[in-house]
Amino acid sequence: MSSKIDRALQGPSWLEVTLGALFSVILGAVLAAAWLVVKPVETVRELPKEPVKGTVYYIEGSTNSTQGRLGPRKQQSFIAGETVTVNEQELNTVVKTLAAETAKAAKDNKAEAASPGMITPGALNFRIDESELQMAAPVDLNVYGLIQAKVQVVAQGTFERSGDKFAFTPSKFYVGSCRVDKLPIIGGLILSKLLAAAALPEEFTTAWGKLSDVTIEGSQLQLVMP
Repeated sequence: MSSKIDRALQGPSWLEVTLGALFSVILGAVLAAAWLVVKPVETVRELPKEPVKGTVYYIEGSTNSTQGRLGPRKQQSFIAGETVTVNEQELNTVVKTLAAETAKAAKDNKAEAASPGMITPGALNFRIDESELQMAAPVDLNVYGLIQAKVQVVAQGTFERSGDKFAFTPSKFYVGSCRVDKLPIIGGLILSKLLAAAALPEEFTTAWGKLSDVTIEGSQLQLVMP
């Protein structure tokens, strides 16, 4: 009884105060991040001269099929071991073709649709500008039922050698309006989901492992074979 009275008179301990403050900070950070994730990005054709502070802008890569008609042919050349140079239209034509083939195969095989997970990507889109590749897709998020939203994921960066292969390294990475490029685990998980949704053939992955260099110059991506 006396201990309870003493506690009431003395108030909480320094440890309890510290833990309470720490919990408040963590909770505040989580809520702020969740708010930014569900905050929509603004899709524009070009960046405004005077950007609005706190607004994330997204420019979609061109999907012009006429300018991208050589994409599938260059894909086959790449798989055959040749150096290729591609533009964003060709990249987007290839991923669109692969998505159509995957959907047709699933329909022919009467495969059941996979149950939605925490991260369910939509159609992948590429843009090449100022010597950086932009990879983007709409994503359905379902975080244990607490956060359910469709958000735009946008990653911009270049390629660096990681081990024996080249890997995409984002300089900027947004999930909704929340920047996550400083969180490699989260960013890596989302990137892997985006690439998995592209349904790249095994031959493409094998050829990628043989690359001697990957460069981005202006609006073109060059995949260099030995």
